[in-house]
Amino acid sequence: MEVRGAVQGVGFRPFVYRLATELSLSGWVNNSAQGVFLEVEGKAAGVQAFLTRLTTDKPPRAIIQSCESAPLEPVGYCEFEIRESEEGGGKTALILPDLATCADCLREIFEPNDRRFRYPFTNCTNCGPRFSIIEALPYDRANTTMKKFVMCADCAREYADPSDRRFHAEPTACPVCGPKLQLWNSLGKALARGDKALLAAAEQIRLGKIIALKGVGGFQLLVDARNSTAIEKLRVRKHRVEKPFAVMFPGLAEARNSCEISELEEQLLTSPEAPIVLLRRKTGAEISEAVAPRNPNLGVLLPSSPLHHLLLRELAFPVVATSGNLSDEPICTDENEALERLRGLADFFLVHDRPIARHVDDSIVRVLAGREMLLRRARGYAPLPIVLPHAPPPTLAVGAHLKNAVALSVGRNVFVSQHIGDLASRQAHDAFARSVADLPALYGAAPELIAHDAHPDYLSTKHAAQLPGRKVAVQHHWSHVASCMAENELAPPLLGVAWDGTGYGLDGTIWGGEFFLVREDGCERYAHFRNFRLPGGEAAVREPRRSALGLLFEVFGEELWEQKDLLAGFDSVELKPLHRMLTQRINSPATSSAGRLFDGFAALAGLRERSSFEGQAAMELEFAIEPGAEESYPFSLGDAAPIVIDWEPAVRAIVDDRRRKTSAGRIAARFHNFLTEVIVTLARRAGLANVALSGGCFQNRYLTERVIEQLRSNDFQPHWQQRVPPNDGGIALGQVYLAGSPLREIEKPS
Repeated sequence: MEVRGAVQGVGFRPFVYRLATELSLSGWVNNSAQGVFLEVEGKAAGVQAFLTRLTTDKPPRAIIQSCESAPLEPVGYCEFEIRESEEGGGKTALILPDLATCADCLREIFEPNDRRFRYPFTNCTNCGPRFSIIEALPYDRANTTMKKFVMCADCAREYADPSDRRFHAEPTACPVCGPKLQLWNSLGKALARGDKALLAAAEQIRLGKIIALKGVGGFQLLVDARNSTAIEKLRVRKHRVEKPFAVMFPGLAEARNSCEISELEEQLLTSPEAPIVLLRRKTGAEISEAVAPRNPNLGVLLPSSPLHHLLLRELAFPVVATSGNLSDEPICTDENEALERLRGLADFFLVHDRPIARHVDDSIVRVLAGREMLLRRARGYAPLPIVLPHAPPPTLAVGAHLKNAVALSVGRNVFVSQHIGDLASRQAHDAFARSVADLPALYGAAPELIAHDAHPDYLSTKHAAQLPGRKVAVQHHWSHVASCMAENELAPPLLGVAWDGTGYGLDGTIWGGEFFLVREDGCERYAHFRNFRLPGGEAAVREPRRSALGLLFEVFGEELWEQKDLLAGFDSVELKPLHRMLTQRINSPATSSAGRLFDGFAALAGLRERSSFEGQAAMELEFAIEPGAEESYPFSLGDAAPIVIDWEPAVRAIVDDRRRKTSAGRIAARFHNFLTEVIVTLARRAGLANVALSGGCFQNRYLTERVIEQLRSNDFQPHWQQRVPPNDGGIALGQVYLAGSPLREIEKPS
């Protein structure tokens, strides 16, 4: 019998052993690079019961994708045994993500009489590191970064006992034989070891110091979440002016004191995935305003490893827990590298000697329309696959430039990597290159196709050109829609909506407000927002006021420069070159981007003229919405193909609102409602039942929930993403889906 799926590192073989023994069956079971192989021999009734219970009684973290069996002639086995792993053949076994500490291990680390009392690297087959330590398949200790730690007699006995929950728990260890903690100063001098290091680190956090902690998948920077001075110091050092920080609470009860938590949000916080969950902040919460300035939400997580549990139990107050890096760099994974890169950020370093095979950030989730939506897919989720209805050609997809993740198809499985990040620095590009090599190496794959974004200047596109295999360019927004189709197992025909900030358009403009008509025999650009110009190009992404200026110039032309009230955000020195850019079309690319529309309307509403991080203006426009406001800005639709959605009536209306001193909350509501009406109106015109929503704009809770509600009330079936982010973190999945498909090319309008 061959069992495929996530069946290694989850206690599956001891489960098989116990089940076979209980049913008086003989035979054997072992791990392979494909999954688990086994033979059972005995009475027919016992074998049938075994086959049934193999799937119904499986360990909680096991995922069975397929279970294929065939009758064999009896061999005459005397007993049931667990055999050594086999390494031959193609590698298709699923690698589990890193899992949060289970209740049994948590009980042990706080039990004074247990031999693992206060041991920060306690784990078993139900929890602990997986993806961050594995170096090769099959998942055996010799193929992990734990291979350098020789088990003591007690750990070896547990490891070899099929009745023990640590049977073949590859990272198993204890204070005698496992990894050890040290506290370093900023020069790398060891100040304390073991539990004393943890206690000393806690004391420094109490004093307002910044601690760089080596976690399961990389370094985090920790500081008291109540201490505004310490948080501002972290912001200055990390070059993170206003972007929100995540907060780790000691437990669920403490999190409830500061945030509103629904039943589903509680399930996510306490799940084995243990992601950061975006929660509504309560008035009067003890968390400093410096954690998330002008933001009604908090990114909240609970301790996910024994080290975090011990530290937060000692502190008994929440801490900022942010990635151990400078902005736009990947997180550090090695203590010596961290000492070099984070010396200017952290005052002290709480490190250990368990090597990390690959960096894995915290995942980020928000609850939207009654279910979770991943905004960053990493610890707890990667690299579990998305299963496609049909196997594409072996494909490696290198993703986009922002929020990069890569993907690899092996049969019907598409393995999407952990979040890599924006490819804006040398360190980020190096991490990207390692991840591109990592997935094929883990699975022994030789991809036939190398899928990449159609943008010729993306670093991911340039890297793809250096890889072996046939190169396939896939348009950015079509990849967004295809990612949603792949995850939701959607087949044509359908209407795809892809709204984001920036993507290379096939007509030489910047796309981002796109509708695609997807048929069984092709795909066409069905509609898009009217283009406007972005004076200064990339500078407009950082300055929403420039998007607003581009919108106003498109509507009012030369008359704009006489309307001083609309130009109040600029001084005369700034306006001169901007005027030249727009009138002469110099360094002012045309765009249909919905993301830049958000920016422009946020600036026109008086909410945000300059942004310190991506999406800030759009977030603040969402936060400003006045509850219960149902009115919408007007728009019109063109008749030619593709249909042009003309936002000019909306711009003229917001100018009138601004002059009437309409509240920013009313303006924000009218803008979001206008976007909803655009989608519903085009869905009616297209006349297709299924509508797929993707792109970074659909991280907006108000917009997405309103669109879903309005589509459903008009008898359409909306589909949106859940396990793969709708932002550029999902692009690689769409690239794999389309690379070998006849649908890949977008038809040009006739």
